[in-house]
Amino acid sequence: MFARTKHAITSRFRSVISDEKGATAVEYALIVGLIAAVLIVAVTAFSGALSGLFGEIGTALNGVNP
Repeated sequence: MFARTKHAITSRFRSVISDEKGATAVEYALIVGLIAAVLIVAVTAFSGALSGLFGEIGTALNGVNP
């Protein structure tokens, strides 16, 4: 009985290891995480310039009559 259980566990473990669906999901998660980190750094680096740009746009729009 122990041999049959051991064989079933070993067989299941090998099928889980050979399944590549999980690896693909992890790779996509890493790519999304890297893109998010780059975006955060870029927004932080350019926040002052963006704030000034939007401030100028807002000032220009205040002079326009609806």
